[in-house]
Amino acid sequence: MPPSCTMKRLSSYRKTAASHLTLPLFSFAANEEQDAIGDILDESFEPMAMDSSAKEFLSAVINDYNTLFKTNYGVDIKQFQNYYRDLALRVKNQDIDLLIVVGMFLTGFDAPTLNTLFVDKNLRFHGLIQAYSRTNRIYDATKTFGNIVTFRDLEQATIDAITLFGDKNTKNVVLEKSYKEYMEGFTDVATGEARRGYLEVVTELQQRFPNPDGIVKEKDKKDFAKLFGEYLRVENVLQNYDEFAGLTALQGLDMTDPTAVEAFKTKHYLSDDDLVAMQAVKMPAERTIQDYRSTYNDIRDWLRREKNANETAAATIDWDDVVFEVDLLKSQEINLDYILELIFESNKKLKDKPSLVEEVRRLIRASLGNRAKESLVVDFINQANLDNMPDKASIIEVFFTFAQAEQQREAAALISDENLNAEAAKRYITTSLKREYASENGIELNAILPKMSPLNPQYLRKKQTVLQRIAAFVEKFKGVGGKV
Repeated sequence: MPPSCTMKRLSSYRKTAASHLTLPLFSFAANEEQDAIGDILDESFEPMAMDSSAKEFLSAVINDYNTLFKTNYGVDIKQFQNYYRDLALRVKNQDIDLLIVVGMFLTGFDAPTLNTLFVDKNLRFHGLIQAYSRTNRIYDATKTFGNIVTFRDLEQATIDAITLFGDKNTKNVVLEKSYKEYMEGFTDVATGEARRGYLEVVTELQQRFPNPDGIVKEKDKKDFAKLFGEYLRVENVLQNYDEFAGLTALQGLDMTDPTAVEAFKTKHYLSDDDLVAMQAVKMPAERTIQDYRSTYNDIRDWLRREKNANETAAATIDWDDVVFEVDLLKSQEINLDYILELIFESNKKLKDKPSLVEEVRRLIRASLGNRAKESLVVDFINQANLDNMPDKASIIEVFFTFAQAEQQREAAALISDENLNAEAAKRYITTSLKREYASENGIELNAILPKMSPLNPQYLRKKQTVLQRIAAFVEKFKGVGGKV
């Protein structure tokens, strides 16, 4: 590649990297030496294989990397190997958003969080499988497969490669179904099992459980938990499809605004007929899904309390076939700052604290990580003068000041109520807040208890009561900072 092209490429890379952490990496072997039909040569760390233009470009890239991460790598063999290892670690730790490679990171590279591979090369057979496999590591329930975005027509090459290393049915196992199949349902060719689509699951949810607050009987709780878990699984898959992203965005579109409608069509590459077809798909309102999530969390908490109280011995309902999709709930978790910003925006519109509290309660109860903070946030709304807060940053600052004061007050009350060793209790609570959970391992918990013989029948009961109260305290105040 001529030097002028190399510098243009470097300029383009730097513009991209300005908004996202993007880093390129390519092998010392000349790109032209990589087989045009898709064979990928073994990775090489031999600098003599690079021409001066490529070496100049890679040197500039590594210099940028050194500046960004305060490192000192270069293009000689040993330094490049160290750069390679350091870069691999940062990718695995999600410190880098996008990595551009040519013939590198295709073997011996393990990053389970790697989600998407963009391909602009004619791959086939083992070279294709080798490249695609970089995204095939499952990462909890939120990443059940990887995404391959190709800028060339590799569909038949992909099927040929999968068939060569498997059989004619392997493609039905390896490749995800189409957007339409996930929306409308399909039969799994490999297992013969009928898989329901998003539309059928949503319809059943809305027909059977129009009011989630009315789910009282244990059988209804179990049926809802299974059904909403099915909803979460199919929704998780659909979120990887551009069509579903467009359908979701459509729910907030003002159809009476011609300018907004045209901008929406342009953004999502839609014709008028496409837009009409999308409007015919009825999605649950965001508030409805929040209520469903809240009920799903409530049922999970209820079931856990039942088990802890050993009350399931006489239960007539078997819950063993119900799996609560906690990882999927966490994948769409909202943070506390978002909730506070929403309070600021909603207060400007509503100017009515009871309505604001109701809206915020719904949002918090749908959040797995913030449910324990419900009373804290509601108390803040009721006590704070929201109208005097000029911006979002102000409401966040005022809330954390309020929360830290409440944390100190409630910690003192807890220590007093349970007659705990004050200094030891403060140390234990502070440590628990830092690690975000209360532990009964070791002697830390024992040290804070009132003086009592371990042989005393009340000792274990007292210990469990204190542990449960501190655990609840930690759930409520973790992340607010300050001192106990």
